[in-house]
Amino acid sequence: MRVLVLEDDSRIADGLVAHLGRQGHAVDTAASLAAGWAALCAEPFDLLLLDLGLPDGDGSRLLGRLRATPAGGLPDPHTPVLVMTARDEVASRIGALDLGADDYVTKPFDPDELAARMRALRRRAAGRGQPLLQHGDLLVDPAARTVQRAGLPVALSGREFAVLLLLLEARPRVLSRAQIEAGLYSWDGALESNAIEVHVHHLRKKLGDGLIRTLRGVGYCIGEAP
Repeated sequence: MRVLVLEDDSRIADGLVAHLGRQGHAVDTAASLAAGWAALCAEPFDLLLLDLGLPDGDGSRLLGRLRATPAGGLPDPHTPVLVMTARDEVASRIGALDLGADDYVTKPFDPDELAARMRALRRRAAGRGQPLLQHGDLLVDPAARTVQRAGLPVALSGREFAVLLLLLEARPRVLSRAQIEAGLYSWDGALESNAIEVHVHHLRKKLGDGLIRTLRGVGYCIGEAP
């Protein structure tokens, strides 16, 4: 999942980058409304983690502006937003949710609970309720980061798991190499020119050649379930 953390406290931001990065997410950070808006306008994110108390204004301003943006371009007005703030008043929670926030947590929060809420928002955005992803005899648990094929566990690297998850969630759409790269790598992420091809090659070796299809000049997709 590509995540933007809009948080001016560097300790919290750095902690989230480390914790969410260990879970396979690509995380970018911004410390002001202006920088956050510029990031959202530059490329799509799967989720925005939004602090309300920012040095150049209230995060609710960005939330309202995002939700009022016309569909079809950047920033994407449908981007899921999880507000994380020290404001624990009921009125603050109601105001953020009514402005378009999808969830709300108060600081200090448990990082694992935050990650679980993020997965729930991802499921909702994808239009599915089940926590597990199944495709034929392939079973993927995003929370536990485990994969089974025909009932047997399959060990994947973090990047391989992330590519597989992106393709499964996109079914039946085709994802271009650029789209996969955008979902895998933050601004600071090192990217080799053939990285996506290598990850797909390894997935085919571990999961079988028939799972991931290549459409030359277009991208990759998950084939039909047997």
